[in-house]
Amino acid sequence: MPTKEVCCPVEVTLKIIGGRWKVLIIHHLLNGTMRFNELQRSLTGITHRTLSRQLREMEIHQLIVRNNFNEIPPRVEYSLSPLGHSLKTILLSMDEWGRKYSAVAK
Repeated sequence: MPTKEVCCPVEVTLKIIGGRWKVLIIHHLLNGTMRFNELQRSLTGITHRTLSRQLREMEIHQLIVRNNFNEIPPRVEYSLSPLGHSLKTILLSMDEWGRKYSAVAK
């Protein structure tokens, strides 16, 4: 099935970071490198499978860096790439808007 051509920059952004979990993953990784289980514990309600899939997609889109230490027991860490860090201002603006909305919507 051919994919629809994306012509709007906002649509491109939403295609890359849209969905329930990707923005939250980025938000947590803004604080620094995290291991898989740390991320899963910080994201209440996400399944192991969903987190794995989201991280893989984000790695493909070059938003995160996966560092596999090839140790026993396995140790893998995730951090934001420079491209992922470039989303910080967007996320901070979303945070500010959410706080204002929550105050008004009460």
